[in-house]
Amino acid sequence: QVQLVESGGGLVQAGGSLRLSCAASERTFSSYAMGWFRQAPGKEREFVAAISGSGVFRNYADSLKGRFTISRDNAKNTVYLQMNSLKPEDTAVYYCAASNSYRRTIASEYLYWGQGTQVTVSS
Repeated sequence: QVQLVESGGGLVQAGGSLRLSCAASERTFSSYAMGWFRQAPGKEREFVAAISGSGVFRNYADSLKGRFTISRDNAKNTVYLQMNSLKPEDTAVYYCAASNSYRRTIASEYLYWGQGTQVTVSS
């Protein structure tokens, strides 16, 4: 069982930046691909980005390329999501999750989930 804990969310003005972190309990963290999803009120959970276990390969939602960057530090069992040029429509609860492939973009394909962290972007 992998336990994931997100942090770094908060309130930011439009155009600002935030970096989310997700710490994992699992010693074999590097064996998992990691992803970020988000869910706005009344909407389905949406794929944001994913990264391979080694950190070499990345996958992004087309609409977010260029503004969001996923990275990981396997020595710290942590995955990050750097979010720049934030917009009010980025407001959502952001979740990290673990899977067996960075190519997976559907929430049901992910094995373990964190509790989420709220990101609110004001206009």
